[in-house]
Amino acid sequence: IFDYGNVLCDPQTPEDVDAMAGVFGIGRLRFEEFYWRKRVPYDKSELTPREYWDDFCVMAGLPMLSGEKLQQVMDYDSRSWSHGNAAMIAWARQLRASGLKTAVLSNMPLPLRVYLDATYDWLHDFDYRVFSCDVNLVKPQSAIYELCLTGLGVAPGDALFLDDRPDNITAARDLGIHGLLFTTPESVHAEIDGRYSIPRLLKSASQEGALGLPAGV
Repeated sequence: IFDYGNVLCDPQTPEDVDAMAGVFGIGRLRFEEFYWRKRVPYDKSELTPREYWDDFCVMAGLPMLSGEKLQQVMDYDSRSWSHGNAAMIAWARQLRASGLKTAVLSNMPLPLRVYLDATYDWLHDFDYRVFSCDVNLVKPQSAIYELCLTGLGVAPGDALFLDDRPDNITAARDLGIHGLLFTTPESVHAEIDGRYSIPRLLKSASQEGALGLPAGV
């Protein structure tokens, strides 16, 4: 079971954040101060995009965005989370090809999920997917993990979960799910080697190409 952000995709770049901040005419540090404050309710679909970005403007003391500017910052936001981690995507495909079930379990707002679904075919190459925006739950709430296990049809002890946040890993382990804290593909390779009976992480770009990984992810 793979988290999406910072696992199947790379982190936002400074250029990504600068592009969003530029819509508001503010600097990166000030933008990041408010970007995360209401992200959890946005990920749970408790806030619409308009409400989320209006709240951002209120917190930052800025005028509300026009419809055009709102769409612009939404597009920048979605693109900032679309830099796929080629090694991890290829490994997920390798695992599924070997006969293992795979899933995505991720917190993300609805505009991002819609954008990714429309843009990247590889995101459909999983047996099951759970996105917070669709189920009104977020990690580390136990119910979202249970939904994923039920969808996969596996017991907690038969699942391995990768996430970049320690609190999400702790919540998974509390349910009996095996959890690995993700930092790099190499760290995952070192953690699974000798501990789990699953294929090793792919090591070369040529191997990734052999699996048909789209260019530019």
